[in-house]
Amino acid sequence: MSAPRVALVVDSDAWGGAEVYARHLLRRAAAQGWQPSLVCSEPVAGGLVDAVPQTSVRVVPLLRHREHAGPALAALRALRPDAVLVNLVDPGSNAAVLAAACSVAPTVGTLHLPGDLDRGPGRDALTRLYGRLAGVLTPSGEGRDQVVAGLRVPADRVRVVPNGVDIPDQVRRPDVGRPPRIGVVARLTRQKGVDVLLRAVRTLHGGGVPLRVAVAGAGRDAAALAGEAADLPVTFCGFVDDVPAFLRGLDVFCLPSRQEALPLALLEAMAVGLPCVVSDVGEIRAAVDGAAVLVPPEDDRALADALRHLLVDGADRARLGRLARARAVASLDADLMARRTFASLRELTLRREPGGSPRAPSPV
Repeated sequence: MSAPRVALVVDSDAWGGAEVYARHLLRRAAAQGWQPSLVCSEPVAGGLVDAVPQTSVRVVPLLRHREHAGPALAALRALRPDAVLVNLVDPGSNAAVLAAACSVAPTVGTLHLPGDLDRGPGRDALTRLYGRLAGVLTPSGEGRDQVVAGLRVPADRVRVVPNGVDIPDQVRRPDVGRPPRIGVVARLTRQKGVDVLLRAVRTLHGGGVPLRVAVAGAGRDAAALAGEAADLPVTFCGFVDDVPAFLRGLDVFCLPSRQEALPLALLEAMAVGLPCVVSDVGEIRAAVDGAAVLVPPEDDRALADALRHLLVDGADRARLGRLARARAVASLDADLMARRTFASLRELTLRREPGGSPRAPSPV
């Protein structure tokens, strides 16, 4: 009996953690007993198309926020999957792609971040759409609660699967240089709080604390953030292809996000043994389990205090880096995430109806 076919759908306008997540799953699908294929939007195709055979890839236009997803529907029909897994940027913006997938095969959505559920008829339409899904996966309890309470998805069809990352053999070099170097890897949007980091850096720099800052990433706020940092010891590195190498050149990782589920950039930093200072949002507290410094979101004073301590205390930096690496190795491996994801996908989409017939795709 051949392995079931799963199509991953990635309808994104920029590369970020959700796209790294999809790449991890594509690379591990075969080992978990699935034949993978890919339907992805043009803006992120370059980072994904080499993860599966070219005959199993369909690149389509960006379809977020559109009312219809004809190109995605045609691509999925051509691939003939037994199940579809759709990457969801938020609950509603990929709705047309979700509807197209549901008409082809049992479909599971991966909700990376909670978001606006709309009101009135818009909420009702989204609720009906989520009612057609075989299930929803999410890395956070907040995401689970939103789809259960807000979109009335039965609780037994919603699974929390924590994120994971590749665990590299190489770790960071202790005390990379002087002055110490703080770094962040993030999409440059308000959500990630890079402006909060810049305010904390201004406090530290003004107080005579030696430091350098490297910001890796791109996004719509890049120009504004660069202007805000013009007189600070901050370098904007743009999009970085080799994230582990970038991280190994840092002394401290900082991600002061306003909202997260469980950011992959944080897990990657922990995996290379970096001491981390991050906002206490989403599932971060549970995931790091004492192996990172947590600060309230949007509190640049608390962030400055936490960074000041690690910048001047090399021994504590090393201690926290060892804790971070150990936590990543034990609980945050992408292999574990893939096993949990594909096990949930199998249970949700390949269940048999009473009488033994396979689940049919939802009607259009």
